[in-house]
Amino acid sequence: MNMVRMAVASAVMAGLAACGADEISSPGSGGNITINNPPPSGGGTENPPPPPPPVETLVTPAAGCPTVANNPGLTDDGTISGPTGEYRVCVLPERFTASSTLTRIPGVLYAMDGRVDVGNDLGATGGAGITLTVDPGVIVFAKTGVSWLAVNRGNQIRAVGTAERPIVFTSRDNVLGIANDDGQGQWGGVVLLGRAPVTDCTVDPGATPGSANCERQTEGAVQPAYFGGALPEDSSGRMSYVQIRYSGYVLEGNSELQSLTLGGTGSGTVIDHIQAHNSSDDGFEIFGGATNLRNMVVTGADDDTVDVDTGFRGTIQYVIGVQKTSGAADSMIELDSPEANPTTEEDQQPRTFLKLANFTFIHRNATTGNGAALRLRGMADVALINGVLTTPMTALRIDGPAFLTANAAVGKQGPPVFKSVLFTAASAFRAGDGGVTADQVAAIFNAADGNNNASFVSTLTSTFIDGANEAAATATDPTSIDERFDATNYVGAVKDASDTWYAGWTCNSSTVTFSATGSACRSLPSLED
Repeated sequence: MNMVRMAVASAVMAGLAACGADEISSPGSGGNITINNPPPSGGGTENPPPPPPPVETLVTPAAGCPTVANNPGLTDDGTISGPTGEYRVCVLPERFTASSTLTRIPGVLYAMDGRVDVGNDLGATGGAGITLTVDPGVIVFAKTGVSWLAVNRGNQIRAVGTAERPIVFTSRDNVLGIANDDGQGQWGGVVLLGRAPVTDCTVDPGATPGSANCERQTEGAVQPAYFGGALPEDSSGRMSYVQIRYSGYVLEGNSELQSLTLGGTGSGTVIDHIQAHNSSDDGFEIFGGATNLRNMVVTGADDDTVDVDTGFRGTIQYVIGVQKTSGAADSMIELDSPEANPTTEEDQQPRTFLKLANFTFIHRNATTGNGAALRLRGMADVALINGVLTTPMTALRIDGPAFLTANAAVGKQGPPVFKSVLFTAASAFRAGDGGVTADQVAAIFNAADGNNNASFVSTLTSTFIDGANEAAATATDPTSIDERFDATNYVGAVKDASDTWYAGWTCNSSTVTFSATGSACRSLPSLED
């Protein structure tokens, strides 16, 4: 049986190798490939065939799909095969109507055939809904290029993997083995919708920002996918040790989904140890709310690594962001407060306050559309602490003179705060929109007692691990800025080679290798045992 599987797998891979890059389309390319294995052949008992050479065991499909109680159920869609083996495809219902668990079963892949909703939208003030639990090691893939997961307001997801068995959300191309290191935009992404305050009330433009009546429609969604409310401590559940691969698609104009979208999620939502890989838009985008994110990894995002706007008031700590050497990747941070007309954005509160500590950003695009690796705008507030940035272009741009001052009447805290931030860049500062000069930006960055360095010589090792110069830099205790942070005494996301919070649960690609124990992003983790 193993010899047969090897032969089949070799034939599949040989066929794929004959396809050029232009022959691989997305979103939603490829097709279901069902393999019906012939019975094994060989000689009789007197002349047994030689044993096959030792090979990695290929996955074999489960006999059927598990039962999901009190729901429309899972649809058995036959099998699908790729370089890692053959799997039973169990299609999720369009909407989960009762609390359910996706269990890890050898030989089973769960599939989204279009939008999948967790519960109904319970509105800004509704009661408790249902919970979708995803067990460690589960793999969910998108059958079509417009598939995505929406966790509606009042409902929760509990997708908690482990370092040894992360949960993977990915594309059909990834299953088939035709998603390469430049692949992207092959499905939608994961969207959590909450009831915490937001600005830019799109459902009722006349509503008061930050109130229960201020709701927004999710970017990239055709049907209603509302978020927002007046519950800053709201919980949309927990996601930990999760990979989101090859996601993001543009619906129209500037409306798109990315790997992970948080819409009005509150401080009760737990987000940590998430890898966003090869999103065709941002690594993760946060629209308002107050969620605190930890241990985030963004590899190969084709737009911004971190995009925050419409009143976000949470904290983010420990972020590794690495761009591909190809593609049109933009900034590492794009920051806004309201997205409304600049002449009226003063009236929009709560004002975004991005607090980001312990980050390492490897920016590789010398021609980014934003004109800088970090673009700050929209009269938002920001505090960047213990950061390392390398870029072949300008490091920092600030738009709008109002960004540089305090204005209590509109909730503006003051000028940007930089503490122990290090730039290795072709140039440190540039002029921004609204008449902000490069000298003004430099003055803010070089404020006394900031321990910042705009002409730092990076000695990062293994792409993102602190080297000798980083270790020698003076760090700032992030808790002096916000007590929600962990106290740290080093700059960057990874202190040294013994600091391995990123290892094992992430996948490797030509963009960056995280560890010898991680699987390749082009391949699926094993589901055989």
